[in-house]
Amino acid sequence: MSGQTMYEKIWRSHEIVDLGDGFSLLHVDRHMLHDGSGPVLARLKERGRSVSQPDLCFATLDHVVSTAPGRPVTSDNRRRTIASLRDGVAEAGIRFFDIGRTGQGIVHVIGPELGISLPGTVVVCADSHTCTHGGMGAMGFGIGSTEAEHVLATQTIVQAKLRTMRVTFVGNAGDGVTAKDLILAAVGQLGSAGGNGYAVEYAGRAIQTLEVEARLTLCNLSIELGAKVGMVAPDEKTFDYLAGRQFSPKNELWNRALASWRDLPSDHDAIFDAEIEVDISHLKPKITWGTSPAHVMDIDGIVPDPSSTGHRNAVQYMDVVPGRPLVGLKVDWVFIGSCTNSRISDLRIAANIVGGRKVADHVSAWIVPGSENVKRQAESEGLDRIFKESGFEWREPGCSLCLAANGEAVPPGARAVSTSNRNFVGRQGPGARTHLASPAVAAASAIRGVISDFRTMKD
Repeated sequence: MSGQTMYEKIWRSHEIVDLGDGFSLLHVDRHMLHDGSGPVLARLKERGRSVSQPDLCFATLDHVVSTAPGRPVTSDNRRRTIASLRDGVAEAGIRFFDIGRTGQGIVHVIGPELGISLPGTVVVCADSHTCTHGGMGAMGFGIGSTEAEHVLATQTIVQAKLRTMRVTFVGNAGDGVTAKDLILAAVGQLGSAGGNGYAVEYAGRAIQTLEVEARLTLCNLSIELGAKVGMVAPDEKTFDYLAGRQFSPKNELWNRALASWRDLPSDHDAIFDAEIEVDISHLKPKITWGTSPAHVMDIDGIVPDPSSTGHRNAVQYMDVVPGRPLVGLKVDWVFIGSCTNSRISDLRIAANIVGGRKVADHVSAWIVPGSENVKRQAESEGLDRIFKESGFEWREPGCSLCLAANGEAVPPGARAVSTSNRNFVGRQGPGARTHLASPAVAAASAIRGVISDFRTMKD
């Protein structure tokens, strides 16, 4: 009998009952809520039900809150949304990280940094990028509002078991290659539907050398290749990262947790339903040219010739020219933030590039920390001063320009280089043109005012 994959181990340890036809009832360890969760709590109350285990639920404000200094509420709808969550969590007794409080931030940033997301746990949230938590060795996945209501009422969820895929990165990455480039390369190779129906485990020497925050970036884009779950096996780096975090186990519980976590990685003889290799021996920093994360190219490459109607539409919408480079194309906006690239390590990378330089006069450049803790850490290191002196706007924590649902948007027709995860039509605002890239590429583009390869910048 062959060994088990990490996904199978977590599934079996959380399976309450096999419902047949591939479905099981699973226990949920952590339920993350954001400002879109207020109506779900209200429906639960209307139906006469209460939250089953509020101590396993954690709520914050991120999607609709303004990230401008002073946090202005710019519409009645957003005011009602915020009030709905505040009222709901107060009545249910759910721990809540409100604006300006320690712990507030993007839900997929605060989970790992507070020790809420732990190896071997099942983490759910009504947001598709919950796969981010897989960077901790957790099984994280997005759920719908009806499922969220079920979890609130029972602390369980009905799920169909996924097939397993291992994506192994082969070779050594080149200079300046980041986790964002690794996952964009995988999305480009597999396509936006290549992971449909799979739980993906990322493996290889390149993954083992990544720090924990980089693994979170990697897993964040799993949904962009169609995978519901993305995971990296926990190791000593994971354990060191979690030690002493607010909600991490303490004392004897920590020792017991470590013993359990060390058994989580897939067995050496585990059989995956699919095995994929991504050769990164010649990998370069990446950037997207079109309207899907799968529309990706080398930063110093050329826009490919359209191979389908969808590609031709993307070329037209993005106003790019097949056969020509993106480098040198005028940039109007730069956004460094989102649950993909807003952690302290991301801000340090950007600060190293912009320090002593000035943002181009025509560029609007924003830095949006992923959490209140990230913001305070950056300010203690003087990163905020570096950004502000360079001409960046230093904002408050939140989702911000990633999804333009908070009164913050890239203007129609403007071209943005963004560290976020989606470049769909209208994602950052109606008519906005978004190129996804790493913090390094984004920072260099802000300084030069055109899409830029940071590797060509002096020092």
